[in-house]
Amino acid sequence: MKTLVRFLRKKRWLILFLLFALFIAGWFVYKTSHEIIKDKNPVVEIKTKSRTEFGIQIDSMVMIHDQVEENQNITQLLMSYGVSAQMADSLVRKCDTVFDVRKIRAGNNYTVLLKNDTSQALQYLIYEQNTTEYVVFVLKDSVHVHKGEKEIQRKTITSTGEIKSSLWQAIEERGLSRELALGLEDVYQWSIDFFGLQNGDHFKVIYDELSVDGKSVGIDKIHAACFNHYGQDYFAFFFVTDSFGKYYNEKGESLKKAFLKAPLKFSRITSRFSRSRLHPILKIRRPHFGVDYSAPSGSPVFTIGDGTIVYKGYMGGGGNSLKIKHGGGFTSSYMHLRGYAPGIRQGTRVRQGELIAFVGSTGLSTGPHLDFRMYKGSTPIDPLKVVSPPAKPINEQDKARFKTVVDKYMPLVK
Repeated sequence: MKTLVRFLRKKRWLILFLLFALFIAGWFVYKTSHEIIKDKNPVVEIKTKSRTEFGIQIDSMVMIHDQVEENQNITQLLMSYGVSAQMADSLVRKCDTVFDVRKIRAGNNYTVLLKNDTSQALQYLIYEQNTTEYVVFVLKDSVHVHKGEKEIQRKTITSTGEIKSSLWQAIEERGLSRELALGLEDVYQWSIDFFGLQNGDHFKVIYDELSVDGKSVGIDKIHAACFNHYGQDYFAFFFVTDSFGKYYNEKGESLKKAFLKAPLKFSRITSRFSRSRLHPILKIRRPHFGVDYSAPSGSPVFTIGDGTIVYKGYMGGGGNSLKIKHGGGFTSSYMHLRGYAPGIRQGTRVRQGELIAFVGSTGLSTGPHLDFRMYKGSTPIDPLKVVSPPAKPINEQDKARFKTVVDKYMPLVK
């Protein structure tokens, strides 16, 4: 045993060398065998899915995105990418029946696709008219111009919000589309006074959001909503009857009423109906039988209901004014106007929500605002307390179908 140990100590370098040689030989055999297998099974190249934008396969071209500069026309744009003046002129002439090149706007996006070689010749120029529509100038094979439209994706969204000061602030705080605020105001314009919201009011709404290229471009239809105002739930369900889509509450009663809650969309109440108010200019106490809405000069004023204009003119302290006679013995009055909408004159028939005038500061006024009043016969009434008769409810034959809509959305918005 001792003799073997002495032998191994003397020959240890020889042993290490032999082990290393065996390792190299083994690796060589392994490598050679795998090369043979590889030769028998050639590698297959898997191509990635080709990219398409604006209806064009773009993976074999160089793409550049930019914006139209101030005072830049389509001819200059084409020539800036190496297109000859003659070719650019030919393309512009081909636009006559497709697109008015005079309407190209500074700041709008455009995309150019160039040949992926040393020439980098322009193959396509795509001018985006708006979010969805575009015009394609083709120089690749045959020179021509055509229009296109991006695909709009639709996704159903459920959103909530709580009022701290206004609906618009609640919408912005949640990062929601401003169009949602407009949509909710349109749905509830007969039921809720959006200038009288209180801290703690809240809403839940189910709607379709539209997007193009993954970016939101607004909302489409509100399917259902619940707006809690002063502790009371106001439900709204979209339902199509007689080929028209309208909003109804959970009982099938139309949300549309004879009168809108307010004649302005964006404003705030600065003075309410009162039988004794200190006049800001005359400094005397006298009745103020109306509601003052503060708004920027020129803000649009809408009629609260169908009716006929019975007065248009200058009314002393009321300045430029309008009076509209409605059904049921009601009259509405709009004062301190800057001016009137086109076509508005005494005797004109107007429809609910129609533009009739613009906020001003005429007459006895300390600043731009609308003095809005209502009368029942000759008696002034508080516009904020008018009980407006509803429109036609759900037809008897549609009630079962309407119930399925309520059953579907009620648990989601309640």
